[in-house]
Amino acid sequence: MRRPLARVLLAALLAVAALARLGPAQADRGGGRREGSLGGVAYSLARPPDWNGTLVMWAHGYGSNRPQPPLASHLEGHGYAWAGSLFRSIDYRPDWFIEDTLALRELFIREVGAPRRTIIYGQSMGGHIAIASLELHPEIYHGALIECGNVTGIGEADFLYAYRAAADYFSGLGLLDIEDKTTFWRAVNERWLPAMGTPGRYTVKGRRFDSVVKYLTGGELPLRLQGLEPRYLKNLGVTPSHAASRMPMERAGSTLHVRYRIDRGLGVDEAELNAKIRRRAPIAGARSRDADPVFADFTGRIRVPVLTLHETGDGWVPFSLEQDLRRKTLAAGTAHLLVQRAHRWPGHCAFDQEVREQAFDDLVRWMDTGVRPDGDDVLAADRSTLGLRWTPTLHVDDPARRRTR
Repeated sequence: MRRPLARVLLAALLAVAALARLGPAQADRGGGRREGSLGGVAYSLARPPDWNGTLVMWAHGYGSNRPQPPLASHLEGHGYAWAGSLFRSIDYRPDWFIEDTLALRELFIREVGAPRRTIIYGQSMGGHIAIASLELHPEIYHGALIECGNVTGIGEADFLYAYRAAADYFSGLGLLDIEDKTTFWRAVNERWLPAMGTPGRYTVKGRRFDSVVKYLTGGELPLRLQGLEPRYLKNLGVTPSHAASRMPMERAGSTLHVRYRIDRGLGVDEAELNAKIRRRAPIAGARSRDADPVFADFTGRIRVPVLTLHETGDGWVPFSLEQDLRRKTLAAGTAHLLVQRAHRWPGHCAFDQEVREQAFDDLVRWMDTGVRPDGDDVLAADRSTLGLRWTPTLHVDDPARRRTR
């Protein structure tokens, strides 16, 4: 009896010693969460004990300090591993963060195990990271879930510059010429606001501006005004001149291609508006695919299933980006790989958890079976019914809710 017992004790001691020599991730191959630092960047990851072989790489939004995805518990509960990084900078640098995400995936492979397939899950700026990753590294990812995402990349900068140009044009206050931030915001609050009014309480000039903004954000969308209100002034804060442009996104932004639209009956000729509004060109080479493809126009050449969620009333990362992505995939012949779902809500990244969970489960089922799930026609002429199926509880101001009373 003593010799077998001694052998068992010796084996146990050797196992403990072996685990002590391994890194934390190697030691938890059986499952669990862990945190660490990779190149000075904090990360989190999890591998459930019953891992099904799928790894979800999380790409968070601009300014976020959460390396864990909103779906973390759902993923682990259904056998999915995940990993997410805080990224190396607080600036808007998706070009860097694509590499951070790839590096974290390699760490997962080395220390936890090689996945059978990898899904990229992006939110807001993470949508920029996700679509760029699919175009630049198609061999890595097998699918993508994107919520409230900047799905056209540089299109977000184009929108913000077009927004500020329209604010300048209709107010006549020369906002584009004010580079000092303190002077700019004083002019906005003391002169621009009284001249324009606010959402729902516009002056004549404000109604003209709002009509243009309506088309810039995607047309007559449910709850667009409610979503614009918290971003009404904040969207004006983009860097106006090339000299002050510090970030690649700012340097690549352009309005040369923007076709401004405005409703009839507001006393503005659309052709004259487009001829006279001030335009912004990108800095030479800043939008070049050869120089930096992350800040060039996306091609729409996706190769794997992509499912997106987007609020109709997102005044920051507008629904129009989803429409532009649809057009790009139609032109590229890849529209069959894109499913888009509208969420009838004002705000940015304000989804019910059940909406996220259903979207992820539907994406995986699509990847498993090849059967494309349902979505919305984001280019439909009548957008009044967008997202009804994907919005469990209608907002108190939703026109559809009023119609059912």
